[in-house]
Amino acid sequence: MRTVVVSNIVSLDGFYAAPDGNPLVLNMDEAFDEYNRERIEAADTVLLGRNSFEGFSAYWPKIANAPADPGNRALSEDNRRTSRAYNAVPKVVVSDNLKIPDDNPWAQSTTVIPRTASAQWLDAARSEDDRDILIFASRIMWNGLLARGLIDELHLMVSPTAIVEGVPIFNVPASLGLMESRRFQNSNNVLLRYSTRKQ
Repeated sequence: MRTVVVSNIVSLDGFYAAPDGNPLVLNMDEAFDEYNRERIEAADTVLLGRNSFEGFSAYWPKIANAPADPGNRALSEDNRRTSRAYNAVPKVVVSDNLKIPDDNPWAQSTTVIPRTASAQWLDAARSEDDRDILIFASRIMWNGLLARGLIDELHLMVSPTAIVEGVPIFNVPASLGLMESRRFQNSNNVLLRYSTRKQ
C-alpha cells in the first residue's frame, strides 16, 4: 500500500498564504528546501492541482542545469536535486480544463485527470505496492481528498510567522495523530508530521 503524503508550509497561526494568495510571506529557508528534496526523492508520483502545476512547471525544470551562482540559494544542491527529481517523476494533475502546451517541459511526464475521476484514480493508485504519492501545495485539491479519507499523512512545515489573516490551510475538519516533530539546524521552522488516522 502506497502512502499519500501532503507536504506544505504553514504559518504559525494556520495560514497557507497571505490574503492575496502569496505564500512567500512564510519562512521558505534551507530547511524547507531540504525537506522538499527529501520528500520528492521518496516519491514516484506527484499529484498536483492546476495552479500548482502551472507555477511549478514554469519554475522547477530550469533549476537543475542553471549556471552556477554561489550566492543564489535557489540554485543550491538541494534545489538542483529537487529539480532533477521533479523533471523525472510522473506528474498527475487534477483539472477539468487544463491543456498542457507541447512546449511545457513536463508535457511528456504529466497526465491530466478530471476532478470527478480524482478519488477513483487515487484509490486505485494507493493500493499499489510502490513509493509515496506526493502532493505539494494544491490546497483545494488535497482538502477535498482529505474529506474523502484519501490522504494518509500531512507533513506541515510550520513557519515561525503569524500573519493574522490569509488563506487557511484547512477548509475541512481534521483530527490527526502526531507521528513526528522535527527541528532543523539553523532554522526556526518545525516539521509536524501527522497521520490522518489518530495513533
